[in-house]
Amino acid sequence: MKVAMISSWHVHAKEHAKQLMELPQCEIVAVWDENKEVGLKWASELSCKFVEDYDALLEDDSIDGVVINSPTVKHTELIIKAANAKKHIFTEKVLAFTVDDCIKIKEAIQRNNVKFSIAFVHKCKAEMIFAKQLVESGELGVITYARVRNAHNGSTANWLPESFYNKENCGGGAMIDLGTHTVYLLEWLLGKAKNVSATFTKVTNRQVEDNAVSVFEFQNGAIGVAETSFVTVYTPLTLEISGTTGSLIVRDGVSYACSNTDGKWITQENLPLSLPNPLVQWVECITENKEISIGIDEAISLTRLLEAAYKSEESGQKVDINY
Repeated sequence: MKVAMISSWHVHAKEHAKQLMELPQCEIVAVWDENKEVGLKWASELSCKFVEDYDALLEDDSIDGVVINSPTVKHTELIIKAANAKKHIFTEKVLAFTVDDCIKIKEAIQRNNVKFSIAFVHKCKAEMIFAKQLVESGELGVITYARVRNAHNGSTANWLPESFYNKENCGGGAMIDLGTHTVYLLEWLLGKAKNVSATFTKVTNRQVEDNAVSVFEFQNGAIGVAETSFVTVYTPLTLEISGTTGSLIVRDGVSYACSNTDGKWITQENLPLSLPNPLVQWVECITENKEISIGIDEAISLTRLLEAAYKSEESGQKVDINY
């Protein structure tokens, strides 16, 4: 499978390239970048060609798929063009800023019958898969509350690129970047959301938020809290789930207590197997006809929740979520 890397703008772009180069069935053959100098340098590092004209790159019939790492504002145009050129597509989150644009992308993907996936990496991890299985087993009873916190110190330690604070390119700050993982995990665990109330702050006084909380009411009555930050240290990804008969915590491991444990907290040692990450799943789907666990509908749903969260923060009001 021959792949083109589309932009190195995103902080995970080089990680994606490294993962692809470790797959024997995959070859990176081209780079396109909105910045020619940056693109030439990256193409040299990857020992492949740089193609300055994106349309010309897509006309290359030898290229099977593209990995989109561009500024989010460019996703809709780049992805639709790739789909229309019959290229399979993997993209960094989020898919697009609005549900309307996401639907246009979905229509192009379906019309051209190309394979798609997106970087919802935490849905593939053993700890989260166990949490999902425990919720579905009923051992925790009716789920009433869940909280996910995903945070780092990218703003206070100044290791995030300044381009990540450009609202036009990114659509926002911490919530639409690192916070995406908290939001899609909540929906995966709790089902469809009913409304959201959001509060964002700018601790480092940049043009986008670096500290954010979104509180979702779900249709089943559960409350889900999505917390994220670029100004936090020493905080591992944390998931808390509470139900009428038990609770679970994922934080450097998995522990839970429920009626079946007589209310005693136990550490879960035997976890299910992790799934391949979404990028590997995408390649294996194309090369080996395996299934992809994360597709276009999940990508659209994330944008739906985030779009509502940003409307809530801007208005200071609770915002309904319409499916």
